[in-house]
Amino acid sequence: MCRSIKTLRGQEPPATDADVRAAALQFVRKLSGYRSPSMANQAVFDAAVDQVSEAAERLLDGLATRGSRRTTVIADHAEGSRPSAAAITSPMKR
Repeated sequence: MCRSIKTLRGQEPPATDADVRAAALQFVRKLSGYRSPSMANQAVFDAAVDQVSEAAERLLDGLATRGSRRTTVIADHAEGSRPSAAAITSPMKR
């Protein structure tokens, strides 16, 4: 049920309001156990999605980043062979 929740921090391009809302909706669905709530629960369900969206926006806005996301690039190598340690590079040094 939560397959569409993805990491929103550090995305390029940055996460949109729609991305945050979709993640909030999936989170509330998971917690409540409802994919689509009954009419009796619709108002509280929608309010929860709104509140989770707002909290997620505050979280994403407030998180400090330490630079670019770490990515690993593997140089081309012959099919079936393993790349050497020198062939693996990373833009961030530790």
